[in-house]
Amino acid sequence: MTSVAVLGTGIMGAGMARSLLREGLDVTVWNRSPEKAKPLADDGATVADSAADAVAGADVVITMLFDIEPVLSVMADAAGSLRDDAVWMQASTVGIEGTRRVGAFAAEHGIDVLDAPVLGTKAPAENGKLVILASGPSALRDRVASAFDAMGARTQWVSETLGDASKLKLAVNAWIGVMVNGTAQSIALARGLGLDPQQFLDAVDGQAVDSPYVQLKGKAMITGDYTPSFELDGVIKDTDLIRDALAEAGTATTLADAVADRLAAASAQGHGAEDMAAVVHGYGT
Repeated sequence: MTSVAVLGTGIMGAGMARSLLREGLDVTVWNRSPEKAKPLADDGATVADSAADAVAGADVVITMLFDIEPVLSVMADAAGSLRDDAVWMQASTVGIEGTRRVGAFAAEHGIDVLDAPVLGTKAPAENGKLVILASGPSALRDRVASAFDAMGARTQWVSETLGDASKLKLAVNAWIGVMVNGTAQSIALARGLGLDPQQFLDAVDGQAVDSPYVQLKGKAMITGDYTPSFELDGVIKDTDLIRDALAEAGTATTLADAVADRLAAASAQGHGAEDMAAVVHGYGT
Protein backbone atom coordinates (compact mmCIF):
# COMPACT_ATOMS: atom_id res chain seq x y z
CA MET A 1 0.00 0.00 0.00
CA THR A 2 1.32 3.43 -0.93
CA SER A 3 1.82 5.70 2.06
CA VAL A 4 1.30 9.43 1.57
CA ALA A 5 2.10 12.42 3.76
CA VAL A 6 0.04 15.56 3.16
CA LEU A 7 1.68 18.71 4.50
CA GLY A 8 -0.93 21.46 4.58
CA THR A 9 -4.58 20.65 5.26
CA GLY A 10 -6.43 23.77 4.24
CA ILE A 11 -9.34 23.58 1.81
CA MET A 12 -7.33 21.83 -0.89
CA GLY A 13 -5.01 19.69 1.21
CA ALA A 14 -7.85 18.33 3.34
CA GLY A 15 -9.85 17.43 0.24
CA MET A 16 -6.87 15.71 -1.33
CA ALA A 17 -6.22 13.74 1.87
CA ARG A 18 -9.83 12.52 1.95
CA SER A 19 -9.62 11.40 -1.67
CA LEU A 20 -6.45 9.46 -0.90
CA LEU A 21 -8.09 7.82 2.11
CA ARG A 22 -11.20 6.90 0.15
CA GLU A 23 -9.01 4.94 -2.28
CA GLY A 24 -7.41 3.00 0.54
CA LEU A 25 -4.02 4.69 0.74
CA ASP A 26 -2.21 5.08 4.06
CA VAL A 27 -2.34 8.82 4.80
CA THR A 28 -0.56 10.92 7.41
CA VAL A 29 -1.37 14.62 7.64
CA TRP A 30 0.19 17.65 9.26
CA ASN A 31 -0.73 21.32 9.40
CA ARG A 32 0.91 24.30 11.05
CA SER A 33 -2.46 25.01 12.71
CA PRO A 34 -3.21 21.58 14.23
CA GLU A 35 -6.97 22.21 14.47
CA LYS A 36 -7.18 22.08 10.67
CA ALA A 37 -5.62 18.61 10.57
CA LYS A 38 -7.36 16.93 13.50
CA PRO A 39 -10.77 16.40 11.80
CA LEU A 40 -9.05 14.16 9.23
CA ALA A 41 -8.48 11.58 11.96
CA ASP A 42 -12.21 10.82 11.73
CA ASP A 43 -11.66 9.93 8.06
CA GLY A 44 -8.86 7.52 8.91
CA ALA A 45 -5.76 9.70 8.62
CA THR A 46 -2.90 9.68 11.09
CA VAL A 47 -2.38 13.21 12.41
CA ALA A 48 1.31 13.93 13.01
CA ASP A 49 2.72 16.37 15.54
CA SER A 50 5.39 17.64 13.17
CA ALA A 51 6.21 17.71 9.48
CA ALA A 52 9.20 15.47 10.17
CA ASP A 53 6.99 12.88 11.85
CA ALA A 54 4.50 13.08 8.98
CA VAL A 55 6.98 12.25 6.24
CA ALA A 56 8.84 9.48 8.05
CA GLY A 57 8.08 6.30 6.11
CA ALA A 58 6.03 8.04 3.38
CA ASP A 59 6.38 6.96 -0.24
CA VAL A 60 4.90 10.24 -1.50
CA VAL A 61 5.07 13.62 0.24
CA ILE A 62 2.61 16.30 -0.88
CA THR A 63 3.05 19.97 -0.04
CA MET A 64 -0.11 22.05 -0.41
CA LEU A 65 0.73 25.36 1.24
CA PHE A 66 0.06 29.02 0.51
CA ASP A 67 3.35 30.11 -1.04
CA ILE A 68 7.01 29.32 -1.52
CA GLU A 69 8.30 30.49 1.87
CA PRO A 70 6.16 28.08 3.93
CA VAL A 71 6.86 25.29 1.42
CA LEU A 72 10.62 25.62 1.84
CA SER A 73 10.39 26.18 5.59
CA VAL A 74 8.28 23.06 6.12
CA MET A 75 10.46 20.94 3.85
CA ALA A 76 13.58 22.15 5.65
CA ASP A 77 12.06 20.74 8.84
CA ALA A 78 11.03 17.50 7.14
CA ALA A 79 13.95 16.78 4.80
CA GLY A 80 16.04 14.86 7.32
CA SER A 81 13.20 12.38 7.91
CA LEU A 82 12.45 11.59 4.26
CA ARG A 83 13.04 8.10 2.95
CA ASP A 84 15.70 7.89 0.25
CA ASP A 85 13.11 6.66 -2.26
CA ALA A 86 10.36 9.12 -1.35
CA VAL A 87 8.94 11.39 -4.05
CA TRP A 88 8.01 14.97 -3.21
CA MET A 89 4.91 16.17 -5.04
CA GLN A 90 5.08 19.95 -4.83
CA ALA A 91 1.45 20.94 -5.48
CA SER A 92 1.39 24.48 -4.08
CA THR A 93 1.10 27.37 -6.55
CA VAL A 94 4.46 29.06 -6.10
CA GLY A 95 5.17 30.55 -9.54
CA ILE A 96 8.20 30.32 -11.78
CA GLU A 97 10.87 31.61 -9.42
CA GLY A 98 9.36 29.64 -6.55
CA THR A 99 9.61 26.42 -8.53
CA ARG A 100 13.24 27.19 -9.35
CA ARG A 101 13.85 27.43 -5.63
CA VAL A 102 12.06 24.12 -5.11
CA GLY A 103 14.36 22.49 -7.65
CA ALA A 104 17.45 23.95 -5.99
CA PHE A 105 16.29 22.79 -2.56
CA ALA A 106 15.57 19.28 -3.83
CA ALA A 107 18.95 19.05 -5.54
CA GLU A 108 20.75 20.25 -2.42
CA HIS A 109 19.01 17.65 -0.25
CA GLY A 110 18.99 14.78 -2.77
CA ILE A 111 15.18 14.64 -2.98
CA ASP A 112 13.25 13.29 -5.97
CA VAL A 113 10.67 15.97 -6.79
CA LEU A 114 7.81 16.52 -9.20
CA ASP A 115 6.28 19.89 -9.95
CA ALA A 116 2.58 18.99 -9.72
CA PRO A 117 0.09 21.84 -9.17
CA VAL A 118 -3.57 20.99 -9.54
CA LEU A 119 -6.60 22.43 -11.29
CA GLY A 120 -9.83 22.49 -9.32
CA THR A 121 -11.10 23.84 -6.04
CA LYS A 122 -12.83 22.38 -2.98
CA ALA A 123 -15.36 20.00 -4.56
CA PRO A 124 -12.96 18.40 -7.07
CA ALA A 125 -10.36 18.00 -4.31
CA GLU A 126 -12.90 16.28 -2.05
CA ASN A 127 -14.18 14.03 -4.85
CA GLY A 128 -10.90 12.97 -6.46
CA LYS A 129 -11.69 14.97 -9.59
CA LEU A 130 -8.72 17.31 -9.78
CA VAL A 131 -6.63 17.68 -12.90
CA ILE A 132 -3.00 17.22 -11.93
CA LEU A 133 -0.46 19.09 -14.04
CA ALA A 134 2.89 17.38 -13.64
CA SER A 135 6.42 17.93 -14.84
CA GLY A 136 9.68 16.29 -13.91
CA PRO A 137 11.54 13.03 -14.56
CA SER A 138 9.37 10.37 -16.18
CA ALA A 139 11.18 7.75 -14.08
CA LEU A 140 9.16 8.97 -11.09
CA ARG A 141 5.74 8.48 -12.64
CA ASP A 142 5.08 4.92 -11.50
CA ARG A 143 5.99 5.81 -7.92
CA VAL A 144 3.25 8.45 -7.70
CA ALA A 145 0.65 6.80 -9.93
CA SER A 146 -1.63 5.46 -7.18
CA ALA A 147 -1.64 8.79 -5.34
CA PHE A 148 -2.26 10.79 -8.51
CA ASP A 149 -5.06 8.44 -9.57
CA ALA A 150 -6.73 8.78 -6.17
CA MET A 151 -6.73 12.58 -6.24
CA GLY A 152 -7.33 13.33 -9.89
CA ALA A 153 -9.71 12.64 -12.72
CA ARG A 154 -6.63 12.76 -14.91
CA THR A 155 -2.98 13.71 -14.92
CA GLN A 156 -1.51 15.87 -17.68
CA TRP A 157 2.21 15.26 -17.96
CA VAL A 158 3.52 18.54 -19.34
CA SER A 159 7.20 17.72 -19.79
CA GLU A 160 10.24 16.29 -18.04
CA THR A 161 11.40 19.80 -17.13
CA LEU A 162 10.69 20.74 -13.54
CA GLY A 163 8.67 23.95 -13.53
CA ASP A 164 6.80 23.53 -16.81
CA ALA A 165 3.67 22.36 -14.97
CA SER A 166 3.71 25.47 -12.82
CA LYS A 167 4.06 27.62 -15.92
CA LEU A 168 0.95 25.96 -17.36
CA LYS A 169 -0.88 26.40 -14.06
CA LEU A 170 -0.24 30.15 -14.24
CA ALA A 171 -1.58 30.28 -17.80
CA VAL A 172 -4.75 28.49 -16.69
CA ASN A 173 -5.16 30.63 -13.58
CA ALA A 174 -4.77 33.75 -15.70
CA TRP A 175 -7.79 32.62 -17.73
CA ILE A 176 -9.79 31.80 -14.58
CA GLY A 177 -9.09 35.26 -13.18
CA VAL A 178 -10.26 36.92 -16.39
CA MET A 179 -13.39 34.74 -16.57
CA VAL A 180 -14.45 35.42 -12.98
CA ASN A 181 -13.79 39.15 -13.34
CA GLY A 182 -15.65 39.28 -16.64
CA THR A 183 -18.63 37.59 -15.01
CA ALA A 184 -18.45 40.00 -12.08
CA GLN A 185 -18.37 43.01 -14.40
CA SER A 186 -21.44 41.82 -16.33
CA ILE A 187 -23.36 40.97 -13.14
CA ALA A 188 -22.56 44.41 -11.71
CA LEU A 189 -23.39 46.14 -15.00
CA ALA A 190 -26.79 44.45 -15.31
CA ARG A 191 -27.60 45.26 -11.69
CA GLY A 192 -26.38 48.84 -12.03
CA LEU A 193 -28.60 49.36 -15.06
CA GLY A 194 -31.63 48.27 -13.09
CA LEU A 195 -31.88 44.71 -14.42
CA ASP A 196 -32.16 41.47 -12.53
CA PRO A 197 -28.60 40.12 -12.96
CA GLN A 198 -30.00 36.61 -13.33
CA GLN A 199 -31.09 37.79 -16.76
CA PHE A 200 -27.41 37.90 -17.77
CA LEU A 201 -26.86 34.28 -16.77
CA ASP A 202 -30.08 33.25 -18.50
CA ALA A 203 -29.04 35.07 -21.70
CA VAL A 204 -25.71 33.26 -22.02
CA ASP A 205 -26.99 29.90 -20.76
CA GLY A 206 -26.14 27.18 -23.26
CA GLN A 207 -24.43 29.60 -25.65
CA ALA A 208 -20.87 29.30 -26.90
CA VAL A 209 -19.83 32.03 -24.47
CA ASP A 210 -21.28 30.18 -21.48
CA SER A 211 -19.44 27.81 -19.15
CA PRO A 212 -20.32 25.93 -15.95
CA TYR A 213 -17.89 28.22 -14.12
CA VAL A 214 -19.69 31.36 -15.32
CA GLN A 215 -22.98 29.94 -14.03
CA LEU A 216 -21.47 28.75 -10.74
CA LYS A 217 -19.65 31.97 -9.85
CA GLY A 218 -22.40 34.15 -11.30
CA LYS A 219 -24.99 32.53 -9.04
CA ALA A 220 -22.70 33.05 -6.04
CA MET A 221 -22.36 36.73 -6.95
CA ILE A 222 -26.14 37.12 -7.20
CA THR A 223 -26.98 35.27 -3.99
CA GLY A 224 -24.03 36.60 -2.01
CA ASP A 225 -22.96 33.09 -1.00
CA TYR A 226 -19.19 33.43 -0.76
CA THR A 227 -18.44 30.20 1.08
CA PRO A 228 -14.81 29.78 0.02
CA SER A 229 -13.76 27.20 -2.52
CA PHE A 230 -10.77 29.38 -3.37
CA GLU A 231 -10.25 32.46 -1.21
CA LEU A 232 -10.04 35.83 -2.91
CA ASP A 233 -6.73 36.68 -1.23
CA GLY A 234 -5.31 33.45 -2.65
CA VAL A 235 -6.30 34.63 -6.12
CA ILE A 236 -4.49 37.90 -5.42
CA LYS A 237 -1.33 35.95 -4.60
CA ASP A 238 -1.67 33.87 -7.76
CA THR A 239 -2.34 36.95 -9.89
CA ASP A 240 0.88 38.51 -8.64
CA LEU A 241 2.71 35.35 -9.73
CA ILE A 242 0.95 35.56 -13.10
CA ARG A 243 2.08 39.16 -13.54
CA ASP A 244 5.67 38.14 -12.78
CA ALA A 245 5.39 35.35 -15.34
CA LEU A 246 3.95 37.67 -17.97
CA ALA A 247 6.83 40.07 -17.42
CA GLU A 248 9.36 37.23 -17.75
CA ALA A 249 7.65 36.05 -20.94
CA GLY A 250 7.66 39.53 -22.45
CA THR A 251 3.85 39.49 -22.58
CA ALA A 252 1.78 42.57 -21.76
CA THR A 253 0.51 42.62 -18.18
CA THR A 254 -2.37 45.03 -18.87
CA LEU A 255 -5.22 42.59 -18.36
CA ALA A 256 -3.66 40.93 -15.32
CA ASP A 257 -3.04 44.36 -13.81
CA ALA A 258 -6.73 45.19 -14.17
CA VAL A 259 -7.73 41.86 -12.60
CA ALA A 260 -5.34 42.49 -9.71
CA ASP A 261 -6.77 45.99 -9.21
CA ARG A 262 -10.37 44.76 -8.84
CA LEU A 263 -9.37 41.85 -6.60
CA ALA A 264 -7.52 44.29 -4.36
CA ALA A 265 -10.56 46.59 -4.26
CA ALA A 266 -12.79 43.72 -3.10
CA SER A 267 -10.23 42.58 -0.53
CA ALA A 268 -9.95 46.11 0.84
CA GLN A 269 -13.69 45.98 1.50
CA GLY A 270 -13.20 42.95 3.75
CA HIS A 271 -13.82 40.10 1.30
CA GLY A 272 -10.32 38.62 1.22
CA ALA A 273 -11.18 35.43 3.11
CA GLU A 274 -14.33 34.83 1.05
CA ASP A 275 -14.63 32.98 -2.24
CA MET A 276 -13.18 34.63 -5.33
CA ALA A 277 -16.75 35.34 -6.49
CA ALA A 278 -16.72 38.19 -3.98
CA VAL A 279 -14.64 40.15 -6.52
CA VAL A 280 -18.04 41.41 -7.72
CA HIS A 281 -17.77 43.92 -4.85
CA GLY A 282 -14.79 45.42 -6.66
CA TYR A 283 -17.21 46.47 -9.40
CA GLY A 284 -19.45 48.62 -7.22
CA THR A 285 -22.11 46.08 -6.21
